[in-house]
Amino acid sequence: MLGTENIHANLAAAPPPVAMPEIESRELIAADLRMLISQIETSMRRTATVMDQEHGSDPEGSAEVFLLDDVTPRYATAIAALDARRAGLGHALECLSESGNTP
Repeated sequence: MLGTENIHANLAAAPPPVAMPEIESRELIAADLRMLISQIETSMRRTATVMDQEHGSDPEGSAEVFLLDDVTPRYATAIAALDARRAGLGHALECLSESGNTP
């Protein structure tokens, strides 16, 4: 997951903006949004995988197994936060598409 430090570093390393047609600008922004959504989805899958691995092969729902897990809430919170960010980026992409009729 990218931290704000990485985002700021990436912005600082980016070349200065060049005047370009509005349609091309929207297409580049849309591509950036899709890339960010993809990265968030990858992070969500990785987080879910790690959470599953930490549970091992314990049969969930078994009446004989009691699992006191203080790790799952952190992972679940992280996944929920990522999902909220993904939804926000998806909304931004929709708004951008509506404003210029570009995907």
